[in-house]
Amino acid sequence: MKPITYWTTLSTPLDTMLLAASKVGLQGTWFVGQRHFGGPAEDWQRSDLHPLLCETAAQLSAWYAGQRRTFDLPLAPIGTPFQQAVWAELARIAHGSTRTYGELAASLGRPTASRAVGAATGRNPLSIIIPCHRLVGRDGTLTGYAGGLDRKRALLAFESGAPLEAA
Repeated sequence: MKPITYWTTLSTPLDTMLLAASKVGLQGTWFVGQRHFGGPAEDWQRSDLHPLLCETAAQLSAWYAGQRRTFDLPLAPIGTPFQQAVWAELARIAHGSTRTYGELAASLGRPTASRAVGAATGRNPLSIIIPCHRLVGRDGTLTGYAGGLDRKRALLAFESGAPLEAA
């Protein structure tokens, strides 16, 4: 039997996010309408009082308010072993820092896999929690973000000390 996925929504300064969790941990934090996510599956159950979803909402709200820089949540994103490795490496990028796709590929021991890193990053199901917005192009340009480049720009500016403005 397939484990139940529970979901709720969270209003943020950058639009509504959908949060999803199973008994194992947090599976997703997506901006509604972002690429590679079409919304909750038919077999998901809405639960606005699910303890992990409530804690996730509280930590994300504190992050958006500038009151925290990291998250302390049990994570359970679903992906291939390569995607999991990319997401683990993304999680190591510090608040206010950026890395290039090539640097991340090299840190995985696959220096020529920057495009594969980009594809795995685009499928990151844990926006903000696993900070894929901190990846930039080789020359520092903002490239690819499933949540949209305006949102990526706003997130990076916020982490550099600017007020958070709607994308």
